[in-house]
Amino acid sequence: MFSIIIPTFNNLEYLKICIESIKKNSEFNHEIIPHINIGSDETEEYLIKENIKYTKTNYNSGICEGMNKAAKKSTSEYILYAHDDFYFCPGWDTELKKEVNKIGHNNFYLSGTMIGTVGIQTLDCGTNIKNFNEKKLLDNYQKLNFYDFQGSTWAPHLIHRDIWNRVGGFSEEFYPGTGSDPDLNMKLWRANVRIFKGLAKCLVFHFGSVVTRRNNNDIKIKTESGNKGNKIFLLKWGITIKFFKKFYLKSDIPYVSELAEPKKNINYLFSLILCKINYLYVKYIYNFK
Repeated sequence: MFSIIIPTFNNLEYLKICIESIKKNSEFNHEIIPHINIGSDETEEYLIKENIKYTKTNYNSGICEGMNKAAKKSTSEYILYAHDDFYFCPGWDTELKKEVNKIGHNNFYLSGTMIGTVGIQTLDCGTNIKNFNEKKLLDNYQKLNFYDFQGSTWAPHLIHRDIWNRVGGFSEEFYPGTGSDPDLNMKLWRANVRIFKGLAKCLVFHFGSVVTRRNNNDIKIKTESGNKGNKIFLLKWGITIKFFKKFYLKSDIPYVSELAEPKKNINYLFSLILCKINYLYVKYIYNFK
């Protein structure tokens, strides 16, 4: 059904939970393709034992390059991007398939809804493997009350292979990965995709960016990466990520219909001027390269 590509970095115990949840909680058969980034634990041995194909780099390739490599090895009609610290709840793929059938064409970008101790849908089922309460999650996830939303903001993301190839996948200049999601959205927008929809009933539990929370230095690196990603996006597209999400994607408001070109009212024009001032500052005064 779907080719599920999962970048992973020495995170085997969480990757095991992720893969097992896909196997036992999916209605359809899916192709699973992790990308091992460096990999100094036993992830490769586990994947070989489980007969799961994968890609690997022996250097820190970042998320974007890893995703692109895994996608090239995929064979399904649809590509789904997931984190290695996800637990897929029952019915996740049924909801995606129903939506794909309902749309009736390939010009879309869909996402699920994350459950966690913090975030869009809160349900405290633990923050790590040791205190993860799978039974509590399975007993309560269907009781959560949410709505389909605009913007396709959070992984897992689903895209048709033809659209993925048309826009060239993830842009690898956004190394190690921060800023690459809105950049892909922008490339899709420019390719005339107008359905960016998050599905309330396609649910995954997220342990919360385990890989990037391993120590205080990782938090510092993530912050620096986020600042860099914002600047790359600004210089590439001439607007900020915040502006794009607000006026184009209309992120996180209830989904009504496919998107249209933004209304160029006073608020839009004033915000656009601020983007251009920010652009000039970053390019010529801050001298970002």
